[in-house]
Amino acid sequence: MSTEQTPEAPAGPRPGRLTAAAALSALEGLALVAGGLYMLVMGLTGKPDRPTQAETGGLTLVVLGLIPLIAARGLLRRRSWSRGPAMITQIMALPVAWMFLNSDGAPWIPAGIALAAVAVTGLVLLVNPSTTKALGIRGPMRDA
Repeated sequence: MSTEQTPEAPAGPRPGRLTAAAALSALEGLALVAGGLYMLVMGLTGKPDRPTQAETGGLTLVVLGLIPLIAARGLLRRRSWSRGPAMITQIMALPVAWMFLNSDGAPWIPAGIALAAVAVTGLVLLVNPSTTKALGIRGPMRDA
């Protein structure tokens, strides 16, 4: 069953959970953009083993970082479409966190714990009933 979406979100104050979800999404987007810019600059000015791979990877991360940033803006403006990209970002962060947790490097394990915590928190905030109501999303089989 699919969910129905109302064209406009209900009026009233924005719930704190929605603002927190937008903040987490923006944080992830900024981290992706920053990491991508770092890779891109290092690929252009540094001496990586494969400059083309570093540049392409950096550009990819910058573009991927725009998705949660746009979703965060949509969440703040209470647009129902923004929950999908925000949720996908959180779901995609979980395997990355798992990879970090299974790495041998000491700095990657705390990064994996932090990323997993942010992703799970973001998912919980995005599926919260007050968030879905604020975005104007109705569940299946519910009358308006």
